[in-house]
Amino acid sequence: MLDLLPDTAAIDDGELLVGGIRATALAEEFGTPLVVYCKHTLLAQARAYQDVDPEALVVYGTKAFPNVAMLRLFAHEGLGADVSTLGELRFALAADVPSERIVFHGNNKSDNELRAAAAARATVVLDAPDEVERADAAGVQRVLVRLTPGVEAETHESIQTAPSESKFGLDPDQALATVAAARDRLEAAGVHVHIGSQLARVDESLAAVDRLVDFCTRCRDELGWSPSIVDLGGGLGVRHSREERIPTVAEFAGAVVTRLRSGWSEPARLYLEPGRSLIGRAGVTLYRVGATKRSGGVEYVAIDGGMSDNPRPQLYGARYEGLLANRADDAPDGVFRIAGKHCESGDVLIDRAELPRPRRGDLLAVPATGAYTLAMSSNYNGVPRPAAVLVADGDAHVIRRRETIDDLLAFEAG
Repeated sequence: MLDLLPDTAAIDDGELLVGGIRATALAEEFGTPLVVYCKHTLLAQARAYQDVDPEALVVYGTKAFPNVAMLRLFAHEGLGADVSTLGELRFALAADVPSERIVFHGNNKSDNELRAAAAARATVVLDAPDEVERADAAGVQRVLVRLTPGVEAETHESIQTAPSESKFGLDPDQALATVAAARDRLEAAGVHVHIGSQLARVDESLAAVDRLVDFCTRCRDELGWSPSIVDLGGGLGVRHSREERIPTVAEFAGAVVTRLRSGWSEPARLYLEPGRSLIGRAGVTLYRVGATKRSGGVEYVAIDGGMSDNPRPQLYGARYEGLLANRADDAPDGVFRIAGKHCESGDVLIDRAELPRPRRGDLLAVPATGAYTLAMSSNYNGVPRPAAVLVADGDAHVIRRRETIDDLLAFEAG
């Protein structure tokens, strides 16, 4: 189980520690549910990407968890921010991410978002033919053109981003025409490709790179234009259970970069856009165990969170494992269904968790929950969102405060 947890995770006297702090101490001080991020793991993952190509710009896929403290931490390490909405842009600006390191995506950018991107001097990724004229009118300067390579990644269909019918990007003919149009109005700096999220193998990414190289060759031959920036996107997954096998950053990103360099010899700076693989394993969620009961042969264990703080099992069929953080040395003696507290039968976080028999008040730790949990959370059933803390070397501080019911009521009118 420790290999699913952050780098600093350890078991001491039967209890889980992260960043040198006992899980029970974190839960006592900050409450539950609580998302705990390990600073050392975040930095190690960032540096792993930088080691793949020291000249590349690594931009954090902000949608994995928009958070000012995390963006500031990465910016200090030389990373940028991949944003796709005005809200995410504001997070990056609040974190003082330098403008030349901000890449603005989006398949349906509003005029307001384009103007904001221009004011921030961000690089804008063109995702539709009419964005050339609209970006020019908004004052955008540097742009990339997003190519849809027609590659179906081996991942859940909801997080595939590059099949031929994708809502993202442009097919090769449209992309070529968009490059040609952009050159007349804007600084057409390069091309972008991204095939999906939670990728467990590199094969489809290599195929996408081959098609990207073909496209760049066509641009050179037909337009006399070559990209100065090639954005290879992100998508590398993380392990949520011990049975999953995921490439390392070096294996995945290294193979993609090598394939691009071997197929395209002209000078171009590479951009990489990791999100999940930067922060996923760095995060672990702590829940307090409540009711336990047997129903129809199933042993249920209810926790004080669920689909409002982590909807991925319901959206994508994501599978997790759990650890009793306060009884980490106890041997498993049963298989339990970990259910959330929401009014949905489908609110199940872990269908089959091998654990020591949980008791009310126990602390359940769920690894690899750093990405797309809080970012996709909701207030279903009027439940406030959890807090998040950053831990390192025995110190913990809040990077996102816990919502309150008063916060939710503040939005009500009349």
